[in-house]
Amino acid sequence: MEYFLTEQQKTLKSLARRIAEEKILPVRADLDEKEEFPWETIKNLAESDLFRIFIPEQYDGMGTSSLDLCLVVEELSRVCSGVAVSYAATALGAYAILLYGSEEQKQKYLPAIAAGKRLAAFGLTEPTAGSDVSNIKTTAEKTPEGYVLNGTKQFITNGGEAEIYTIIALTDKSKGARGASAFIVEKDTPGFTFGKKEKKMGIRTSSTRELVFRNCVIPAENLLSKEGIGFIMAMRVLDHSRPGISAQALGIAQGALEAAVDYARQREQFGQPLISLPVVQYKLAEMATQVEAARALVYSVARTIDSGVKNFTEESAMAKVFASDVAMRVTTDAVQVCGGAGYMRDYPLEKMMRDAKITQIYEGSNEVLHTAIAMELRKRKGRRE
Repeated sequence: MEYFLTEQQKTLKSLARRIAEEKILPVRADLDEKEEFPWETIKNLAESDLFRIFIPEQYDGMGTSSLDLCLVVEELSRVCSGVAVSYAATALGAYAILLYGSEEQKQKYLPAIAAGKRLAAFGLTEPTAGSDVSNIKTTAEKTPEGYVLNGTKQFITNGGEAEIYTIIALTDKSKGARGASAFIVEKDTPGFTFGKKEKKMGIRTSSTRELVFRNCVIPAENLLSKEGIGFIMAMRVLDHSRPGISAQALGIAQGALEAAVDYARQREQFGQPLISLPVVQYKLAEMATQVEAARALVYSVARTIDSGVKNFTEESAMAKVFASDVAMRVTTDAVQVCGGAGYMRDYPLEKMMRDAKITQIYEGSNEVLHTAIAMELRKRKGRRE
């Protein structure tokens, strides 16, 4: 389909694809097997200025286009979503500073992120607060020296590798979610350490770690905006970031579709290529249709965000739910098309299937996001114009 991308967007998409095929593809299996963080690839992305596409020009970036970010994440995920999420998680960590940071905070942190010199991460999830993010326990007590953080964050993408963290913590426990605030915490801050590196089913090259705060003192100026809006901030940040996860799921599905078609063309059964069999043709046609439908929705939502509308919670959730479900269906069907070969590690499909599952879980499980979509529907007073 024609999505009427600008020449700049076509160039950006082509650049991301070239990096994926030339730099990531040769090491994809090794990174997954060894569970190594892809620092060399991150360096390639930085040298190609791809971290600048979600940072405004006044902070050494190239703009803040949601669609541009989706195009890059899709192309990287088509080859390796573990690398893609390591890149995209920096955008997630930067969004809170972009949306709520003071001018001083933006000047201090965003140029280094734009250059790819410092990765970012977003610290929200805790052992007792997953889908129920209002149940966070990490605290930030105000003292004359600043804020003292205590608590543990769990399952944090880029944990241990990033140098800039946006952390949601309670400044007033009596108010529950309304007592949450957001802070910028740098990696080398005393009292801030890292727990175990998780061993995961998929996206194994990305780093997923615990963040541990034990009497961690941060300056008062590291508070983002003001106290008490941390929960609202987190929800707004996730609204902005979910199209990126949608693009990750879309890229996985596209890569799986291409691998299945290639295999079906080459593999012969019953005296003819698999792709000549009606049952295989039907399955591939269904997969291709689902991928294109997901792409249309993801791109449309990204363009909606780029248009400047204020509320896009519903659309963002829809894109994430639909694209991630498509990724899971398409990778499962792709493995089926390839049969025993699809199940083997020598082929990329078993990795894609493992990687696809997390897209239905993080940045809001699909079950929770269905509820969020329904809540937005309840708020409507009439037909949209």
